[in-house]
Amino acid sequence: MSVAKRDYYEVLGVVRDCDDQVLKGAYRKLALQHHPDRNPGDTHAEERFKEAAEAYSVLSDPQKRAAYDRFGHQGVPTAAGGGFDANGFPDLSDILNEMFGFGEVFNSGSRQRRTRPQRGEDVRYDLDISFEDSMRGLAVDIQVPRMEECGRCKGKGAEPDDGVVTCPTCRGRGEVIYQQAFLSVRRTCSTCSGRGQIIRRPCKECRGQGYQRRERKLKVNIPAGVDNGTQLRLSQEGQPGANSGPPGDLFVVLKVAEHPIFERHEYDLHCTVPINIAQAALGCSVDVLTFDGLQNVKVPEGSQAGSRLRLKGFGVPHLNSSARGDLYVHLAVKVPQKLTRDQRRMLEELRDMLPAENEPEEKSILDKVKDYFM
Repeated sequence: MSVAKRDYYEVLGVVRDCDDQVLKGAYRKLALQHHPDRNPGDTHAEERFKEAAEAYSVLSDPQKRAAYDRFGHQGVPTAAGGGFDANGFPDLSDILNEMFGFGEVFNSGSRQRRTRPQRGEDVRYDLDISFEDSMRGLAVDIQVPRMEECGRCKGKGAEPDDGVVTCPTCRGRGEVIYQQAFLSVRRTCSTCSGRGQIIRRPCKECRGQGYQRRERKLKVNIPAGVDNGTQLRLSQEGQPGANSGPPGDLFVVLKVAEHPIFERHEYDLHCTVPINIAQAALGCSVDVLTFDGLQNVKVPEGSQAGSRLRLKGFGVPHLNSSARGDLYVHLAVKVPQKLTRDQRRMLEELRDMLPAENEPEEKSILDKVKDYFM
């Protein structure tokens, strides 16, 4: 049996028209009171903490708050989905540190959090490719500069044998305990920054950095159909993580060069083919260049300038699919600027034979709509 959600304003104990400062203060108070670090094993406190965090995540966002005020829980994805995750909210020590300045009073796990593995940063690499390569796909080798773990010190930054010693200030604990009245306050050791050790002899290879800049050769498989701005992700090829954390990812961003003949619109290609006035009037067959070779295309008689012919399946390949877009051939009727005597005589005879249709044409419905909006 499902339990109905409580009103978010009721959860935080605030009125509906309260400002952001009141909202934040109410949330901080409840988070401090019900935080799991302060109430170990108390499932009721944990539920209250998650409830307050969910309420604050919605009401602190102006758009979500407006949607909630209008539609209630059904108006916000967090409430409707039921899958809220409070892991992204601050630890108890962070809340205390912000409010009172001694965030490690109730939590002795600060050193573990500071030295826990951290994921490395992602790296971006811009790669220029030709239009033809984007159509057919290719495999290319790239040289990516990045920081890699020092082989001599294994990322520790100290000489392998005796480069690291126990911190004399905290004696390896990573934190120092101060007595303030009836409170025992734990603070991170400023000498070793919570590590419990200090470097006595820096590594000769990396000079104490733990990492060295190197260029790594990687093979990138570019599928057919990629477009300008497409990103290819190479997992764990980014910067190394701190404290033995996993490396980040490498994102290869493609820049596709323009083609002198074809223009791309999503998965369709467009090109323009010139024909003369006789070919347009009588019809003809023309050879059109495609990425699959020359294709013979029939131009129907009476074709007008700007007419469009469709070649189905001769466009851009769809990513991760066997489907392809289409190729659209736009006809450009070319009028000769210089004529021979015989050509002029024949055109004059044709002009006298054809009806003169020089009345202005009425705009189409589409043209009227365009004029209206412009």
